Amino acid sequence: MIALGCDHGGYELKQEIIGYLKSKNIPYKDFGCDSNKSVDYPVYAKKVGKAIQSGECEKGILICGTGIGISIAANKMKGIRAALCTDCFCAEATRQHNNANVLALGGRVVGPGLAVKIVDTFLNTEFSNEERHQRRIDQIED
Repeated sequence: MIALGCDHGGYELKQEIIGYLKSKNIPYKDFGCDSNKSVDYPVYAKKVGKAIQSGECEKGILICGTGIGISIAANKMKGIRAALCTDCFCAEATRQHNNANVLALGGRVVGPGLAVKIVDTFLNTEFSNEERHQRRIDQIED
């Protein structure tokens, strides 16, 4: 189960990602927002983070105008490792090396075609389980 959340700057891109998830039969839960009306991104970062912390969702995708603010808000939560990615290499590396459980995107930074490729890469890349990477994650979590 994938948790989705965005602010007004990410609303349109979230709709594109929902279309991708539906086309791949990937279950998701949409935590909002539901329009282009101005809202505060920390609200949605917290909703997605709580869904992951509780085990309701395995991973999350957060979107704001740049992806920066919403990723900072998410990373304040215990156990959340949100990675702002602007290309497929970063999406693959953050899954393999950081076991990131939240992908952050900038709705005003990446277009829908690239965003879908980044999402696909993020969702289909496994953590490497290498000792050095796990050691670093443990240090982050402490």
